[in-house]
Amino acid sequence: MTPADITEAGDPLSAAALEARGLGKRYGRGWALRDCSFRLPAGRICGLVGPNGAGKSTLLGLAARLVAPTEGELRVFGVPVDDPAAMPRYAFLSQDKPLFKRFTVAETLRMGAELNPGWDMAAAERIVRAGPVPMDARVGTLSGGQRTRVAFALAFGKRPDLLLLDEPMADLDPVARDEMSSLLLSEAVERGTTVVMSSHMLAELEDMCDFLLVIADGRLRMAGDTDELVPAHALVTGLAPDGKPPADLSPHTVVEFRVSGRQFRALLRPHGPLAPDWEVSEPSLEEVLLAHLRSPGTEPLFTRAARIEAEGIHAA
Repeated sequence: MTPADITEAGDPLSAAALEARGLGKRYGRGWALRDCSFRLPAGRICGLVGPNGAGKSTLLGLAARLVAPTEGELRVFGVPVDDPAAMPRYAFLSQDKPLFKRFTVAETLRMGAELNPGWDMAAAERIVRAGPVPMDARVGTLSGGQRTRVAFALAFGKRPDLLLLDEPMADLDPVARDEMSSLLLSEAVERGTTVVMSSHMLAELEDMCDFLLVIADGRLRMAGDTDELVPAHALVTGLAPDGKPPADLSPHTVVEFRVSGRQFRALLRPHGPLAPDWEVSEPSLEEVLLAHLRSPGTEPLFTRAARIEAEGIHAA
């Protein structure tokens, strides 16, 4: 199936922080990720979205060299991910945030300095002290929000060009999550860091992310600029006396169709004029994401900035 293509905002040939070509990972008889091709321009805050088991953690594991691909290739800033030159350019933070509980915060940051040649101790300490998190406290005594702050300090102290986050704030309360989101955005913007963040909090992604990767059933379903993907859809309501899609819907790509009584409600990608008797509105990002996740058989959609133009990668 050929992904649809929509025009990009900005230069599609700008440097790519991540570039995947035919990427796939197989475990036993099943594929966790298959035929994944995309490019993520540098400097973006990218939300990685999908249901449990869709392949999100596999993709992040491939990017962090925790998992070896079964097929295809993945590049980090133009360098193969298995090249030693790629490792200093990225940092990975998993949901469980594996820190040494008996280390003090100061010892944890000193460990970061010993393991990373380009370590920025001033930045790491600034993130911790803004908590405020006591430098002499043992990690095991910290609250969830404080541990997450220390983990972010380790990640940003490395001064990565690419930050990979696997549900890093899933265990935080709303106040701590808001605090960590603000920290993440401010640090990323200040340094120009590219961020790929897996999250189930769709409303959170709408506030933070300007780029999306949507995965379902191990395949990439949607990729590209948020401000293009959402306007490419329309939410329409109209009459469906027989409970079936009206003929006027046939020229359009219907992502999701529902009937309630004599009315239908559909999320679609318009191809031409819409029927004048329909009520039409622009959906929210959350509505677009939920519809695509509930309908993984819909034709994939990429903005041009996310598309790989190469042999074997079809262009619309």
